[in-house]
This record gives sequence, structure tokens and C-alpha cells, in this order.
Amino acid sequence: MLAEAGRAQTAVPYAVTQDNPNTPALAFYQAGTALPGSQDWVKSTVDASVTYSGSVRYYAVEISLFDEKSAGVSCCADETKAFNKNRKIQEVDRVPPTNDSYVLYSTRSELNSKGVWQTTKLESQRGDKGAMLRQGTDQ
Repeated sequence: MLAEAGRAQTAVPYAVTQDNPNTPALAFYQAGTALPGSQDWVKSTVDASVTYSGSVRYYAVEISLFDEKSAGVSCCADETKAFNKNRKIQEVDRVPPTNDSYVLYSTRSELNSKGVWQTTKLESQRGDKGAMLRQGTDQ
């Protein structure tokens, strides 16, 4: 379940780097309200001629099992080493880190009929104080 939740999370930047909000990976690991929300995010990024450069570190993962077919997963992300890259001129915008470089993700995952855990709901809080405080803990 945790591996599939991680793949659902990384399917979004993958779709951005592929310049395609309809990548099979995104639809495989996301469903419910998470899928159209992620597709809209990818489309807006692609429309702005932006892709990503650098890396994101995920940490402080917590899982709450609701029942045999549903769970909640939360994690923090450190985006201090991730940057936007202009697709047209291939220039990386290396902005200094801010509080918004730390994000708290809260998701709901559900086991589908094919046995795949899909993220069905996804919320994020940029600049989350808890994400900033726990960024050095690697829990």
C-alpha cells in the first residue's frame, strides 16, 4: 500500500516531465477527485511551459488504516532542492527556499477491484509548519 501511495505521489511530477496530464501512470495510481485535480495541475504547468529540475525529499510518512480497503496516508515534502525549469529557454529558476518549500500532503487511498491501492483524494498544504519542523527528522 505504501509503495503504491508513493507512486501516486510521484506520478504527478512524472506527468509534468512527460508534458502529458493523461499519462497512464497518473490514471493507474490515482482515481476519485485526486485524478482530475492532478491532471488539472499538470495541464496548468504544461500550459505555462514549465517542467521540473532537481529533487524532492519525502519524509514523516504516516498511515492510518480505516478498513481493509481504505487508508489515509500523510507525508511531508522538502522541495528546497526542486526548481521550475522553463521549457522554451531551458533555464532553471533557482529561487532560494522559503516556508512554501515545505508541503504537507494528506491523501486517502482505496483498494480498487484489480487489487491496486489508488489515491482517491489528495490535499496539500504549502508552508505547513509541521512539515518545516519535522524536516530534519526523517521519520
